[in-house]
Amino acid sequence: MRIFALLKFRLTPAQTLVSSCLLITLLFNAPFLSTVWADVSPDSVKDYAFLATVPVLLFSLLILFTTLSGGLIFPRMISALHIIIASLIFYGMTAYGLLFDKSMIQNLIETNSGEAFSYLNASFVLFFCVLGILPVFALCNMEIKTAFSKSIKHILMINGIAIVAIALIAALFYKDYAAVGRNNRNIIKQITPLAFYDAGYKYLRDNYLSPPLPYRILDNHPTLTEKTRDLPDTIVMVVGETARADRFSLNGYSKNTNPLLSGEKVVSFTQVTSCGTATAVSVPCMFSRLNRDDYDSRIAHSQDNVLDIIHRAGYSVTWIDNNSTCKGVCSRIETVPYNPARDERFCDGDYCLDAILLNQLEATLKQNTQKKRLIVLHMIGSHGPTYYRRYPGDFSGFAPDCARSDIQNCDMTQLSNTYDNTILYTDFVLSHIIEQLKTVENAQLLYLSDHGESLGEKGLYLHGFPYSLAPEEQTHVPMLYWRNGDDMTAKLSCAKSLKDRPYSQDNLYDTLLGLTGVVSATYQPEQDIFASCQ
Repeated sequence: MRIFALLKFRLTPAQTLVSSCLLITLLFNAPFLSTVWADVSPDSVKDYAFLATVPVLLFSLLILFTTLSGGLIFPRMISALHIIIASLIFYGMTAYGLLFDKSMIQNLIETNSGEAFSYLNASFVLFFCVLGILPVFALCNMEIKTAFSKSIKHILMINGIAIVAIALIAALFYKDYAAVGRNNRNIIKQITPLAFYDAGYKYLRDNYLSPPLPYRILDNHPTLTEKTRDLPDTIVMVVGETARADRFSLNGYSKNTNPLLSGEKVVSFTQVTSCGTATAVSVPCMFSRLNRDDYDSRIAHSQDNVLDIIHRAGYSVTWIDNNSTCKGVCSRIETVPYNPARDERFCDGDYCLDAILLNQLEATLKQNTQKKRLIVLHMIGSHGPTYYRRYPGDFSGFAPDCARSDIQNCDMTQLSNTYDNTILYTDFVLSHIIEQLKTVENAQLLYLSDHGESLGEKGLYLHGFPYSLAPEEQTHVPMLYWRNGDDMTAKLSCAKSLKDRPYSQDNLYDTLLGLTGVVSATYQPEQDIFASCQ
């Protein structure tokens, strides 16, 4: 009981506000303050004076924000809420190097229970208890005896001082702040928890507060070319998850992560970049007519994607999911939804191994055998942080691995081995898809990962970093192509001649139209990777 007695002390509401904002400024914003220091690299008295004002400005802004968000009436409750949220953000930033922009908020909102619980580990619990629960317990355990009217007066006085401080800093150092902002535009994304609230507001505004856009049909009458109209055609598009191009031995990686695919006539494209650094952005973007530079999720979800065009042209289009969702891409086509408990041979209730896609593909291939068909397989691939759950035990080809979710505490060699085993298992699944397609007339396979992954390089882990700052590990993705049927050798040879050219997920829309032989007003031949091979 003594520890509780030690944590029991008296603070006025104004002191509560000040102490909580001071904690958030000096502790939870340490990464932000460190970044500012590194960006300024002080070498003069003026530089040091400017840097001294940064925590003062941040503290003043937090005082104003906490007061306006309810701290004037409920200082203890609102302060506790901000500390809890700030501690969670601080953990993500320090453990994984994450920044919480709008796309990261979307990832959090769309995360299923299996993914969410994969981040629960002893390191997180200890961190959260010490830096989140303990300060909040201290706040809730304190005694407040100040009269309500007097406490409001004190809080308003503190806000007045904060406003004066902000005004003085702006008058004296505006040019310095503007210069730092120009040189490092993403620095504000590190301000905890204000950047999180700003990103959350933008997500709510775009997805729930803004009126829905009217649906736009991009092409009412896409058709098939006369040459291919009456021929059966099967195209399997595999959407990979979190695979890095530099971890494919087909692209020159030192470890043999593609022992099976290396024995197939597979063309591996070596210079392909993603549209985003997270599934919630990359998947809808890669199938959209919009390119990365002008991609807007509201527009993309309110108009045709390439699967809609191909389906309208006469193809049977099926999406088979072994990931959380298709992110809206499969809303208007036949879908086999994600179900982590559909087959106990491959599923554990949270996730399923990608081998489950082989059985579902086999069943789908037995249907509509005389019709043109496009089948999209959405893999769980190399999804982290629980990489060790993406492959069965007999695929632990690279050892020792790291069977834990707090990957920042793994030895780098073990972490690398664990991730490489997921690529080894992807190699197994893709090679078996090819084996199935060898028995099908005029079949093609196109594999493209949604984004890459950081494995501790530059202190970053996982993915979802703002694209303008994202390292190559998160944006350089593998793409593979295989086919059989008429003129197979010539077309694969042509594809091989293109493999080292720079492409991106922006090319997927037109490449799929070209591979399916769909004639559409939306087709841009210069974006079709295989246009010269048709």
